[in-house]
Amino acid sequence: MAKPAPASQRTKPWPDADPRVDALVTEVIGRVADKWTMLILEELAGHEHLRFTQIGRLVPGISQKMLTQTLRQMERDGLVTRTVHPVIPPRVDYRLTALGESLGAAFCGVWLWAEANLEEIEAARAAFDGC
Repeated sequence: MAKPAPASQRTKPWPDADPRVDALVTEVIGRVADKWTMLILEELAGHEHLRFTQIGRLVPGISQKMLTQTLRQMERDGLVTRTVHPVIPPRVDYRLTALGESLGAAFCGVWLWAEANLEEIEAARAAFDGC
């Protein structure tokens, strides 16, 4: 059996793609492969806006530090907006931007695929595991 070509020699789907686009795709895949980003994206999609503590309660298992880091990165990437309300104590709301909504819509297909193929994947895993 022949060894696969090294990654650097494989044909890309769009060989003439702008290297900046290639870099962005790599970054976006890395970001959405992070479970926290996707879980936060999902929660924000179901609400007009959420406070920091509300997101923390809705995303099980996320630490305050990871929530802060993830929201900052999402804000930096233009996926969420952060609004600080001048009240005592300060209130901070997060909401998805149009860009964040479009990313959620793009990855909605993964959930649809998983739902459509759940039984087949479970059967394949059971067969592999010898159950």
